[in-house]
Amino acid sequence: MRYEYKILPAPSKGQKAKGLKAPEARFAKTLEECLNEQAAEGWEYQRAETLPSQERSGLTSTTTEWRNVLVFRRLATAAGPQEDGDLLPPATAAATPVLAATIEGEDTALQADAPASITPEDDAPAKENPAKAATPPAFLSGPSADGASPRGSDEDDDNTKP
Repeated sequence: MRYEYKILPAPSKGQKAKGLKAPEARFAKTLEECLNEQAAEGWEYQRAETLPSQERSGLTSTTTEWRNVLVFRRLATAAGPQEDGDLLPPATAAATPVLAATIEGEDTALQADAPASITPEDDAPAKENPAKAATPPAFLSGPSADGASPRGSDEDDDNTKP
């Protein structure tokens, strides 16, 4: 799951409210309104953080001010752009039966030749040829019946190099 985050400055003082006299009650009411407002927009409250902020002080010096912020998150929308870190496309209902049909059968140990994208294109004509079963890589299969390695010997590789 991917999330998007929203950071808001925490209120520094409570706003006046009818029936609330104590500063703590006013502050709590202000914070409550802020959290409920964000929840109505789909944001889930995560935590409050106190973080350092470098700010200019005078002409040449800087000071560190500590800022209080509120952290919210929600699930990223499916319509948003995919980032480079996303390795798999979102699963579709049509992809699941095709994938299951591709890997079912007698030789399900490895499907090395399976395409990266299983979903067919709408405009592409249906193929007449049945799908060829994938074979496992040579290092996973045992020695062949004649005792030779599937690739040949290393000596053959040395002879073919210029």
